[in-house]
Amino acid sequence: MARLADETRRAYGLVVVASFGYTCLMFIWFSLPAYLSSIIEEIGLTGIQAGVLVGAVPLTYIPLALFSGVVIDRVGPGRSLATGVLIYGVAQIGRSTAPGFLSLLLFTLLIGVGATAITFGLPKLVSFLFPPERTGSPSSIYLIGASVGSAGVFSVGRPILGPMLGGWRPLFFWSGLVAVIYSAVWFVVARQAGIDDRTDEHDSSFSVDSISHDLRLILSHRELQLVVIIGTMYLLVNHGVQGWLPTVLESRGLSPDQAGQTTSVFVAAFALGVLVVPVAADRYSARRTALVSCGSLMFLGAVGMVFGGIHFLMFASVVITGIGVGGVSPLVRAIPPALDGIGARLTSTAMGFIFAVGEIGGFLGPVLIGTLHEITGSFVPGFGLLSTAGLIVIIAGEALRRLRE
Repeated sequence: MARLADETRRAYGLVVVASFGYTCLMFIWFSLPAYLSSIIEEIGLTGIQAGVLVGAVPLTYIPLALFSGVVIDRVGPGRSLATGVLIYGVAQIGRSTAPGFLSLLLFTLLIGVGATAITFGLPKLVSFLFPPERTGSPSSIYLIGASVGSAGVFSVGRPILGPMLGGWRPLFFWSGLVAVIYSAVWFVVARQAGIDDRTDEHDSSFSVDSISHDLRLILSHRELQLVVIIGTMYLLVNHGVQGWLPTVLESRGLSPDQAGQTTSVFVAAFALGVLVVPVAADRYSARRTALVSCGSLMFLGAVGMVFGGIHFLMFASVVITGIGVGGVSPLVRAIPPALDGIGARLTSTAMGFIFAVGEIGGFLGPVLIGTLHEITGSFVPGFGLLSTAGLIVIIAGEALRRLRE
């Protein structure tokens, strides 16, 4: 019993240490939206260019996610996570020197390349360390780490660290350097813990037959296809809100600091959803019912943000949307390891499938909001689109529940 408790504590400890890679990633990822108005003014971006930049990281997932998942399943999460952090850290340092739109876009795309290793490596790590029915809580840990990063850049990075360091370029440089240092630390921890030693002979095979077999299984899995739809809508709403909410609030009269701090409320509500929903869903064996409930919150919250102005309704809508999106986030990561035919062995490949398709929504969310604003002069059509995404989550979640029954 004591040995089991020690192993459990060790497993949670490794997840906590690995989660800092997600914290760094999200701070770096959303440092651009946090400073978007300043970057638009300094570089002279159009609304469409700004939307493309905000959606550039999700864009990289579309062609790379499935390939990245296959590689991580065969290489293991230890080396994969270290490599991913190194890539996005170097790219963030590059962004700090970018003179214009094209160079800023290229470095942002490179951040997306590193980000795929984090998104799929952490679920793989959890599937190695915990049984399928217990992946909800450890998944919440690394997602909380992600929330700390995205909340930190809006609540601390933009109003405090940025001015103290001298603007967005120094903030980008130092955050990238921290990530590079952490990548070396994690590599040592993972190597000493022997995390990648669990990758068996089949997992490490890059033969055409092995990869083709795994891809056929993943792509034809009915339940996983529904999770892909849910993941697409979740990413559309999440990136759409975090990418444009600060700018929307500034357009409604808030200062940049106030807008950033209000956006951090969305991230805090997201973290609340991450903490509460998967634990309750696992306790009552109701993951699919939880998806339907979270979709309802996403729908109601997005509708409220359309009509909320900057008053209480807007604040409440931001909180409701954050809880709904936060609840969906760990569920789309926790469900695949428990599906028949997938398990721990194909967790990263399954996650690659989810995000290869899902990040089409992640990319289109910010881009469509920016484009619709460019055409209409209003953010209402773009945020109205987010409410439709909530409805689709409700429908797909209900279909998933019926399929399991």
